[in-house]
Amino acid sequence: MSHAAALHGLRLLLAAVYLIAGFFHLYATAGFVAIVPDWVPWPATVVVVTGICEWLGALGLLLPRTRRLAGIMLALYAICVFPANLKHAFDHVATGGTVLGWGYHVPRLLFQPVLVWWPLWCTDVIRWPARTETLR
Repeated sequence: MSHAAALHGLRLLLAAVYLIAGFFHLYATAGFVAIVPDWVPWPATVVVVTGICEWLGALGLLLPRTRRLAGIMLALYAICVFPANLKHAFDHVATGGTVLGWGYHVPRLLFQPVLVWWPLWCTDVIRWPARTETLR
């Protein structure tokens, strides 16, 4: 598989991930509100806005003109929501009536750097670890 094909495929996959995540942020808002850290004001509004940001990021990935910006913004987004993932794990917050154990949380927390790297790589903002030509 060529570098360009890999970028395209992973970009489409990431867009799908963020479209689905955005849907759940808007459809099941209460579950996400429960994991918003206490220091974040207006948690329900923040969850709705994050869902909209996920949809806009997904759309941005699909449009060549906005692709790089979307990649950068989704990487920043992944950093910004990390405190909610930490609260979810360390406060044992039940979502959907279920407290997820460390079997869920450890892989989820360890995957967070991938969620920062992935949009940057598939939008050709960074080329690590592959040192190949750019799509531009």
